[in-house]
Amino acid sequence: MPQTLYVNPGSGSDSADGSQSAPFKTIKKALEKAQSDTTIQLAAGNYTASSGEAFPLNIPSGVKVVGNEGNKGSGILIEGSGQYNSRTQAGQNITFLMESNAELRGVTVTNLASRGTAVWIESTAPTVANCTFTKSKREGLFATGDANPVVLNNDFLDNDGNGISITRNSTGEYRGNICKDAGSGISIDGTSAPKLVNNTISGNRYGLIISGESRPVLRNNQIENNTEEGVVVTNKAVPDLGSSKDPGNNTIRNNAQLDLNNATGSQLISFGNTLSASKVKGSISIDGIASNGGGSSGGDGGSSGGDGGSSGGDGDGKPPTTFADIQNHWAKPFIQALLDKGLITGFSNGTFRPDDKMTRAQYAALLVKAFNPTAKRDATKFTDVANDFWAKDVIQQAYRSQFISGFPNNTFRPNDNVQRIQVIVSLISGLGLGASDTGILTAYDDRNTIPDYAKDEVATATKKQIVVNYPQTKQLNPNKEATRGEVAAFVYQALVDAKQASAVNSPYIVAVQPDAGGDGLAFTDIKGHWAADFISALAKEGLISGFKDGSFKPDEKMTRAQYAALLVKAFNPTVKRDTAKFTDVANDYWAKDVIQQAYRGEFVSGFPNNTFRPNENVQKVQVLVSVVNGLGLSASDPNALTVYDDRTKIPDYAKDEVTTATKKKIVVNYPQTKQLDPTKEATRAEVAAIVYQALVDAKKVSAINSPYVVSA
Repeated sequence: MPQTLYVNPGSGSDSADGSQSAPFKTIKKALEKAQSDTTIQLAAGNYTASSGEAFPLNIPSGVKVVGNEGNKGSGILIEGSGQYNSRTQAGQNITFLMESNAELRGVTVTNLASRGTAVWIESTAPTVANCTFTKSKREGLFATGDANPVVLNNDFLDNDGNGISITRNSTGEYRGNICKDAGSGISIDGTSAPKLVNNTISGNRYGLIISGESRPVLRNNQIENNTEEGVVVTNKAVPDLGSSKDPGNNTIRNNAQLDLNNATGSQLISFGNTLSASKVKGSISIDGIASNGGGSSGGDGGSSGGDGGSSGGDGDGKPPTTFADIQNHWAKPFIQALLDKGLITGFSNGTFRPDDKMTRAQYAALLVKAFNPTAKRDATKFTDVANDFWAKDVIQQAYRSQFISGFPNNTFRPNDNVQRIQVIVSLISGLGLGASDTGILTAYDDRNTIPDYAKDEVATATKKQIVVNYPQTKQLNPNKEATRGEVAAFVYQALVDAKQASAVNSPYIVAVQPDAGGDGLAFTDIKGHWAADFISALAKEGLISGFKDGSFKPDEKMTRAQYAALLVKAFNPTVKRDTAKFTDVANDYWAKDVIQQAYRGEFVSGFPNNTFRPNENVQKVQVLVSVVNGLGLSASDPNALTVYDDRTKIPDYAKDEVTTATKKKIVVNYPQTKQLDPTKEATRAEVAAIVYQALVDAKKVSAINSPYVVSA
């Protein structure tokens, strides 16, 4: 029979009965009392040897140790180490040992002992989810023997050795984890064959070290900004980096020395990944094209780098219809639209290289193709642009039209990479745009890094929706060198503003409504509306936009597709499950990508016949269930629903989620707080209010005083 034992290191006593009103003091005592199908619920506090714990803590089969999954164990620290004699690795210092069907959720674990490991998994199949593993002297998690764990959505931060170590014959699934600031984010060796999906591995010395005869499967991982190399493959290891039928969709880029170092002597196959041939060493086939790595020029396209010059075309005289390396890229809508208009050409191997940097010469070529600008000033002589330089003419045309300028010493620096801020200033100046409202810069969390000379131009570009920020719309990163994908997005949005191109839908377009009349209201039709404060606050955060006529239409219904787009902007959900194919969402449907991101983040689901019904209106109860499930919230109270006069109308499947939403003050009811109207189709205003309250609960925005927020 299921039971729950409670532990509180501050107020508990190991002579108590472990009930909620009389909790144990130690996890050790709770484990002694636990039987199969027991949940051990931990209160906030520090669990250490000084508080009575004895390490290692062994979680037996069928037992769950649970803290707070919503914040990944913040405030619930388990720190300690004990001796364990491993059958495969000899003596070890570990904090937790886990048996099959054991679970560890929502705690923070640290092992400060020499060569200390937080969680040890040996030939068992447990689950570790929504935890934080930090500052251990060796690694956060070690899997060995025939281990087959499920490791989901954990943060492995600042561990001295590796974030995760996987060895011997281990398999298992590692999904949605963050591995940062370690010697290597994940180390895989032996004959292990784990599946790594949707992990973020950055800021380590090495991202992934794959050795021995291991054969890991890598899908949808972000491996970037590691201080030496992204992926290192040695010995006889053969990682699965995708195939034509099952693309890898990994992003391996911006690592300091190499993105992929193949030291095996055998060719590796990479298909459908973001991976530049210029940052590869060793034999590797990238999307069917063999590379021996090491070339700084990146090969195809000649010195022009692709766009604009005759050497940057496809080589056979036929324009490409798409690019092989943008199919799963965030900037695909912009790049594809520019290609369709004949404004970019890419490289001779059919790629665009969206994550490569763009030089000032390449940018000049793109400007001339996109805008064919007329002269506004005389030509000049740049001492570092030779007469036979491939981009000499386009540099002059871009200069004379005031899109770009040189430097004080009469140089142009054509091979320097262009910065994002330079692109913004260039477009605004060259097109002669003006719509200054520097108050709009509050849309950016890093607005203090915008140079003073560029603030008016950034304000104009923001107001005109020319700015595109990936992955977070509130991070401008003005001084970062721009990628080819970013430049394509900026240029296309400038064409949209000039009414020379049709708008594309992307959650990364910064869409901020400026204040009107100084009253903080962002739209023409929300003054005096009950939800005005919620709507205006979301607009100021850059999380919601209205219509071209300046209205928000707060009382219109919201479709499931529109709701998915709002969820992605508000929460940028991380992946928790695989992509689904919805038969009624076409590949070119405007909301396809946001629907998938919201689905994979478990905010929304489809219907039994593999449909999504994107144009159906979303119900109020569906919104509440969505935000509670997507954010992993939980707050039980059998009396919470008594605040609603119409509580009998709440569907059985939704009662727990509505209870949680009520306890966390996420529910907003207008005009009567006691009337939930759960199955009513939600208005845009109601959705905005509920989403805003979810952000308040997550401590991402400040609370709003409204009489319509339900308090249980």
